[in-house]
Amino acid sequence: MGCCEKKWVAGADVTPSGALQKIDRDAEVSRRGVLKGVAALVASLAMRGVRAAPELKHVKLAFCSQLLCVIPYETTRSAGFFRDEGLEVELVYARGGNAAMQALVGGAVDYAATAFDVALQAYAHGANIRRFASTGRLPLFALVTAPHRAAEIVDLKKLEGHTVGVSALGNADHALVLYLLAKAGADSAKVQFATLGPNISEALRLGQIDAGMVQEPALDRAVKAGSRVLVNFMLLADSEKYLGGPYEFMGVAVRASEIEARKKEMAALARALQRGLQRVQSVPANELVAALPRALTAGADMNEFATIVDRYRHSLYPTQVAINVAACDRVAQSLKISGLLKSDVKAESILDLSVSGS
Repeated sequence: MGCCEKKWVAGADVTPSGALQKIDRDAEVSRRGVLKGVAALVASLAMRGVRAAPELKHVKLAFCSQLLCVIPYETTRSAGFFRDEGLEVELVYARGGNAAMQALVGGAVDYAATAFDVALQAYAHGANIRRFASTGRLPLFALVTAPHRAAEIVDLKKLEGHTVGVSALGNADHALVLYLLAKAGADSAKVQFATLGPNISEALRLGQIDAGMVQEPALDRAVKAGSRVLVNFMLLADSEKYLGGPYEFMGVAVRASEIEARKKEMAALARALQRGLQRVQSVPANELVAALPRALTAGADMNEFATIVDRYRHSLYPTQVAINVAACDRVAQSLKISGLLKSDVKAESILDLSVSGS
């Protein structure tokens, strides 16, 4: 369930072919009668306070295309919550969080939804952005052994002398492994990292690596093949055990220079997403999955994915968009321990709590 380059335009209206009623040109209607009818209709609408629907404000929101990240946004779109707030939100699918953040910084989109570590590292490198709403509170990763190493690697310390697969050095999964090794008292210099992009599950299956950070459905398939789960960050209990609590993940950022001009728009976006998050917890998982664009789910087993969504949604997604500052601090701490963030960078520096609070 990786990235998709195709851009999905949310909320596009399509007029049914039968929506236009045929006019009977032979009908004998006097001009005076028409005018009277129009006048009566206008008067009736005025008395009832009926007004023309306001024009929707079009905004572009870019984010990575990992399906579990997408759920709250497509749910909000399909339920009409963006439109209820006067917004027509174009969801722009980028190849990863870094690409989405670059689109925001470069001015190609109005907002970017990324993992917090992406936003924090961009800020540390000079990007003038602010995070103002949260839609995910746990990393979408699990650290598992290869099936043939399950009996040997029974804990994090046992990773010494072995090869661990990650998507890329400096990414969230790499940072989390380094953090776990430090907390377990393991020497990260004795662990070799293999950068495999989205192909970690195949390398595990073939025994080319000893352990790896995988997402779903690769996790489910690895377990069925005999892998040992060392840590599953998609479960709140594991996040509390190994990280101390929720770990800020997906959320929305804006260019700091535009905050004052966009304040009402940001609040509307946050309100819509909060309704979407609450819907994520209240409707059948197959309905949530059905809202996803077909271009993103082509080839996926949708019944399997619905089961995965149902399994994790109570852990992964908050019901409020208010930012958990302590969860943000955990991300900053993990990046600092892993050497990916300077010690003087503070998580709160990138937060704007004026819209959704904390």
